[in-house]
Amino acid sequence: MTMTDAHTEVEVSSVKATADPGPLGLAGFALTTFVLSTINAGIVSGTLVGVVLPLALFYGGLAQLLAGMWEFKRANGFGAVAFTTYGAFWMSFAAYAYYILPKLPAATAYQATGLYLLAWTIITVILFVATLGLTPFLKILFALLALTFLALTIGALGQSTSMTKIGGYLGIITAIIAWYGVLANLTNQAFKRRVLPQ
Repeated sequence: MTMTDAHTEVEVSSVKATADPGPLGLAGFALTTFVLSTINAGIVSGTLVGVVLPLALFYGGLAQLLAGMWEFKRANGFGAVAFTTYGAFWMSFAAYAYYILPKLPAATAYQATGLYLLAWTIITVILFVATLGLTPFLKILFALLALTFLALTIGALGQSTSMTKIGGYLGIITAIIAWYGVLANLTNQAFKRRVLPQ
């Protein structure tokens, strides 16, 4: 065995030993999305939006960002970009909601929020198009997420509480689908066979 062969063997075995970060990324995304979406849907008071910020920083944000970095190591380009993107989304949301939004002029703040959401709608549509070559689970998840962002964008720019509520309910459904992905992945890993479709 040459030195090159030994090096290659070590690289391959280390990749195989890396656990799938997908369930962690999906879990962070699902939980944070669910909590914010219950507020957007009007199920709980908007005055409670502060409860989302720690989740956005640490679970939806940091945990998802780390999952994205681990997906890079596993050579999963889509997972790496998706988890890193939405980890950054949640961190930016926390910063925007806490530091920026309160300082914007009240009369035009909705435009900034609408522009912010529109930008995230665009990147989500791009990722949805990429899922057309992937699994049905990812197609459904990203289609719902794109619709969620679109409804929230229309709600913000049109100052429409009804569209924001629709976005909230779509977000809740999106979170439930993501949680299903966590359940299916972890269950299949635990039983070492396909118990639930992914």
